[in-house]
Amino acid sequence: MNVNFELYKTFYSVAKNKNITKAAHELMISQPAVSKSIKTLEEQVGCSLFIRNKYGVSLTEEGETFYKNIKPAIEIIEHAEETLQETLNLDYGTLSIGVSNTLTRKYLLPYIKDFHEKYPKIKIKISTSPTFELINEARNGLIDFIILNLPYDLPTDFKTKRLKEINDCFVASDKWKSLKDKIIPLEEIKKYPLILISKGSNTRTFLDNYCEKNNIILSPEMELASHSLVTSFTKIGLGIGYTTKEFIESDLKEGSLFEIKTIPAIPSRQIGAAYLKQKQLNKASLTFLELLNNVEK
Repeated sequence: MNVNFELYKTFYSVAKNKNITKAAHELMISQPAVSKSIKTLEEQVGCSLFIRNKYGVSLTEEGETFYKNIKPAIEIIEHAEETLQETLNLDYGTLSIGVSNTLTRKYLLPYIKDFHEKYPKIKIKISTSPTFELINEARNGLIDFIILNLPYDLPTDFKTKRLKEINDCFVASDKWKSLKDKIIPLEEIKKYPLILISKGSNTRTFLDNYCEKNNIILSPEMELASHSLVTSFTKIGLGIGYTTKEFIESDLKEGSLFEIKTIPAIPSRQIGAAYLKQKQLNKASLTFLELLNNVEK
């Protein structure tokens, strides 16, 4: 039996309300359309489902049995429709982001705050595993997308969206004030005690690859686990640090650090989002990425 689902919905509404007028109002169609749908359904199932009375309608024995069985299915579908609408209106759902601790603190945090204020019913989940682990989490459906520094050698099943340009630079405290306002050949920078982020990080890989292209090999005095540690150790004069300029704007402004410019200059790079090519991002993810994209423009 191939019955139009709309006929089932009409039957359910009439049976629930025990009144064709009320059902028509609920379904936002005319009373004759409701009556015609019930007649069509009765013809297709091969029995009478309602008995008309002066108060409205009542179910026949067959109609009662039919209603008892169809009621749970209709209510499940209605709940699914309501949940979908809530999701589309951002009244329900989850935003799952994979991102490093540094990018969370130095870049993402104010936008997460803004998004939460606009859409307080969306649950926000943050995973701060290393990027190679976040790739597996995305493949397993545990996160929607990854915020990361680009370029990054991503697998071919991922695509990227650029969000913000950033610039890496060498910095120093006043212990090295003789280098202020000078442009240092990149070859010479290796003569100073360098404080770099540990190998394996995207920032370090970017620097090493660029130096290699210029036939330079850096041998740092210290290798630290985070940008914040590099900044802290550089501030106390233990060496020349390498970090992202946008992450230390307040330090540069207050003068606790100054930028050391090099020739050739360090190329700019990007903060971007990465997600599976075949993945259809949910409304919360699309809205958050649109927020980032619009702000950065």
